[in-house]
Amino acid sequence: MSHYIMIRRLRGPAILLLLGIVALLDHMRVIHHFLGWFVPLLLIMLGVFMLAERMAIAAEGGYPLWPYPGQPYPWTISGNATQPSPAESPANGTASSQEFEKNSEGGKS
Repeated sequence: MSHYIMIRRLRGPAILLLLGIVALLDHMRVIHHFLGWFVPLLLIMLGVFMLAERMAIAAEGGYPLWPYPGQPYPWTISGNATQPSPAESPANGTASSQEFEKNSEGGKS
């Protein structure tokens, strides 16, 4: 996951760098419409970053098969939710995964 994290951390500085370059070119009158150049270049750059993140995840074997430490949701494998232990069950009155499975009405009470 180190390549994914590196790519993810470069996103913000790259946006600021793009903003500075386009603003400089606009100020020097090389380009004439700031937003006409910035918005398309920003969308292209974000798309490239998203593709690079997916390639980094795929190169490392995909998403991990077990939850990361501190994951707040019950882990599911192929649609079968594992039941939390009584110590992990919500004590604050929130609905558990069993209650959602029983209610097949799509959230209607």
